Amino acid sequence: MRVGVVMWPIEEWPAMGDRWAEAESLGFDTGWVYDHLAWRGHTPWDDAYATLAAAATRTSTMRLGTLVTSPNFRTPIPTASAIRTIDRISQGRLTIGVGAGGASRTSDGEVLGRQFTPRERADRFAEWTREVDLLLRESPASATGEHWSVQEATIAAGLVQRPRPPLWLAANGPRGLRLTAELADGWIANPPDGSDPLADTRDRIRRLEDACTTAGREPAAMRKLLMTGFTAEPWLESADAFADLAGAYAEAGVTDLALHWPRPGTAWDAPRDVFEAIAARAAHL
Repeated sequence: MRVGVVMWPIEEWPAMGDRWAEAESLGFDTGWVYDHLAWRGHTPWDDAYATLAAAATRTSTMRLGTLVTSPNFRTPIPTASAIRTIDRISQGRLTIGVGAGGASRTSDGEVLGRQFTPRERADRFAEWTREVDLLLRESPASATGEHWSVQEATIAAGLVQRPRPPLWLAANGPRGLRLTAELADGWIANPPDGSDPLADTRDRIRRLEDACTTAGREPAAMRKLLMTGFTAEPWLESADAFADLAGAYAEAGVTDLALHWPRPGTAWDAPRDVFEAIAARAAHL
């Protein structure tokens, strides 16, 4: 199992760069950042893609990625261009997580002056993902969609990762799981608070694997990442608690975990010695 850490893009630079280097030195396999303009009232909140470009210069082995890119306020062409650029800066260490985006101001759903219905978000998510996939695979690339179009774009040239950097999709419903099975390299699970998260994740993995089989994909080849820290599970309580939870989710089919860098005064806080012990345990999973 690969274990990564979600970083908070709220510190001043270059101190934030030191934090990324520290995360890599602790042995984390991946480093992630949320794609928001602001989150839960915290500002300033640095841009996800600019943060990853800077983090790529302070790390050398850790994979980097978004959890998750939002089609609410990002359009495909400049996003694909940023993906190519960071893929080159990082020398092929970029993974892009993508989701449908939320409806509340805390998840950037209102910044465009309108609310998207669940169906509209699903439509935009599918079209956005397909267009970015095309832009990163073909050069020149052309597509005409309901929400975005592109004509003769040459973005894919120069990519390090082929046929493109990995796309991992956060999807729960039947339509999103079908899209994941068709296009994605990985799937992102974020069980809702108040649920039985292990049972919920196990059930969603079963449905994802069914969708992969229907699409002619090998289910075992799909990476499956669990975002932790949004349920009552004690992921950062101790190294033993972490190892027990990691083992249970591995049995359920999860291949990747995302913990949170400790953030004082929040639900994601943890003593430094405990966090280091968890990192050390994670290196041996």
